[in-house]
Amino acid sequence: MTPVLVSHPLCPYVQRAAIVLAEKGVVYERRDIDLAAKPDWFLAVSPLGKTPVLLTGGVAVFESAVICEYLDETHAPRLHPPEPLQRARQRSWMEFGSALLNAIGAFYNAADERALAAGAADIHQRFEQIEAALGEGPFFMGRQFGMVDAVFGPVFRYLDVFDGMADFGMLEGLPRTAAWRTALAARPSVRQAVSADYPDLLRAFLRKRGSALTQRMAR
Repeated sequence: MTPVLVSHPLCPYVQRAAIVLAEKGVVYERRDIDLAAKPDWFLAVSPLGKTPVLLTGGVAVFESAVICEYLDETHAPRLHPPEPLQRARQRSWMEFGSALLNAIGAFYNAADERALAAGAADIHQRFEQIEAALGEGPFFMGRQFGMVDAVFGPVFRYLDVFDGMADFGMLEGLPRTAAWRTALAARPSVRQAVSADYPDLLRAFLRKRGSALTQRMAR
């Protein structure tokens, strides 16, 4: 039976799972739902009421990190390194990526320009930490695409839209991070994790926030 990835078009956590599925060459069906009007069948398979959910082998697997780990254990090629300490390092930076998504959410929900600037500065500081952890690239662990790359592909996709509004300086002075962003943007699995209209959908979402960023978009 073909696995089903229950998704939402804008969810970055769904993108992680979609990237890993693509890297593994897994054939699957993607089924988008409206989180504002969740169907009963979705609530029956998603105890937390969130996407993504992977329906496979008659079982519902939820939470993106769990889905990605399951896929890495059951499908080649492995995206985690073989050494336990290096796997732990990757998982640590995956968690860092989740925290960075929360910071991005705080940025686009900022109520005023002062909070918006503070949010941009916070994101830049987090990217400074990433810059210090990166090697020669092109990916996080070097030449091999890994699980941290699957996590950060959706992170950088937000910046693609933000950059079209203003220069917030989120990657200023961070050449390795900028190069990593470019390498991920060129990766087929990352490009194909969203539909072609993703930027328009994200901009429409941001216009509804009633935030400082919304006001900038209206100028």
